Amino acid sequence: MSSTSTPSQPSSAPGPRNPPSPPSNADTAQPPPEDHTQENTDDTANPDESMPKPKPKSKSPSPNSSSSTPPRYRLLVTAGPSPSPSTHTTQVINSSSPQSPPLTLSTPSLTLTLSIRIRSYTGLPSSSPSTHPYFSTPQHKSDQYSIAFAFVPKHDIKGEDLVFGNDFDRPIRDRLPPGFGAALKVVRWWIDPGLEGDPYAEKPGLFGKALSSWNVVSVGERVDGEEDKGEVPRGVREGFHEEVVHEGGIGSGEEVRKKLGIPSDAAARKKYFLTPENLKNFTFEKGRLYRSDFGNPYLNFNDFSLQLPYWGSLNVIKYVDGKTHELRYTLKNKATGEVYCVVLFTLLFGEELARAEEEDARTGTVTLRAGDREGDGADATHVQVGGDERRNGGDESPGPDDVD
Repeated sequence: MSSTSTPSQPSSAPGPRNPPSPPSNADTAQPPPEDHTQENTDDTANPDESMPKPKPKSKSPSPNSSSSTPPRYRLLVTAGPSPSPSTHTTQVINSSSPQSPPLTLSTPSLTLTLSIRIRSYTGLPSSSPSTHPYFSTPQHKSDQYSIAFAFVPKHDIKGEDLVFGNDFDRPIRDRLPPGFGAALKVVRWWIDPGLEGDPYAEKPGLFGKALSSWNVVSVGERVDGEEDKGEVPRGVREGFHEEVVHEGGIGSGEEVRKKLGIPSDAAARKKYFLTPENLKNFTFEKGRLYRSDFGNPYLNFNDFSLQLPYWGSLNVIKYVDGKTHELRYTLKNKATGEVYCVVLFTLLFGEELARAEEEDARTGTVTLRAGDREGDGADATHVQVGGDERRNGGDESPGPDDVD
């Protein structure tokens, strides 16, 4: 058994990552290279911004509504096998296994167990501890959050096809802050050169290859014998909240890495898999156990700020409204489009938060359910918190005009 503990190597935007390898002193003295990423440099992204606007219909204020009472907002994290919250389970953050066993998903292509940790957590459900021993380990003392997976493929998955990142069901270009294009250059230059996608698209997304994006990758033993039957072993599932994943290989997984020439160091491994040929040579094998960890010191879920090198700090609350109050991390197959796992970070405020807190006090948990909104197409959903319906994209949700 062999695994190498390495310092945390953050990854994917908008939850960004550390670079595969630090640039030289000469490199760090230079600004990010220019690219042709489309950027709306005008603070008024909508040309009709100067036209009179109808009075907002929302009964629930946005986090930035002017009021004598400071706005309140709390985070809720759910996870499931698809983007729809109706398939999700509310996650107890920073949990220990006896308190709340890790969620395990089974899809046609894999079984997957996950654990989510957030430093200084103040969100829902209230039973979530505020921190986790994970953040006291030397390699994670600077990290703000962690999304850890343990999974076993049910059939071979090509290394070049497994991607991880953020996506949205509707355009967000009118809600991106001034200077976002420059920030994206920093992310692609300094943090994740393998990042691909278009944040200005109708269905925007930014994804990186899992093998070059995840902070930590561990290749484990085959588990397709009679006892485990090709699933995440029971011992791994039950203890995954406590486990800190380390870079390297375990058992025959170590030989897999050596045979392919995969570096034992996390930063070197990320750089290694930026080469397309190396990605093509790797296969996530049917019946083999893999572990991964993803997180970074840049995205702070406690004060909802984003801090990037060469760019500065941004409080994202200013750009949150009823259509942009969710951040979705998706693990999927780029070639087939099949989604394996979705982790959804939802910022609750106003009436939705009041309903959620009431349910949390009454039942100890919070539920989010989604379904198609009649007449609005496949993208539109409504969210149900504690049995009280709230529509995303409808008249009862705050929109861009409601946010200062």
